[in-house]
Amino acid sequence: MRQLILATALLAASALGPVHAQDAEEVASASGGVLRALDKISGDTVDLEIAKGASTTLGNLQIAMIDCRYPLGDPAANAYAALEITETGKSGALFSGWMIGSAPALNALEHFRYDVWVMRCTTS
Repeated sequence: MRQLILATALLAASALGPVHAQDAEEVASASGGVLRALDKISGDTVDLEIAKGASTTLGNLQIAMIDCRYPLGDPAANAYAALEITETGKSGALFSGWMIGSAPALNALEHFRYDVWVMRCTTS
């Protein structure tokens, strides 16, 4: 089921085609992205580098990077990533959608222990 959800999300993301910012700045799709995670219980932070189409584990969370996009020519600026975040032992996604690096609270993960946000895209 999870693979079907990821495949559907990947198809939907690819069907969107190029996305343009409000100022008509062109964007590019990166090879992956860097997320920062905060453990709200211990206060520890960790940076997670995830390739496009891959996933990683954070505690009992599975974080899948569907896509990471950035303004053309500046992968560190205003990155936004399509993510799918699930929790071991629970059905359905905790988060499925786009997170925006410059506005992490706009579309955030709701979890009692972890905060996750986008830092930047990676291009190599």
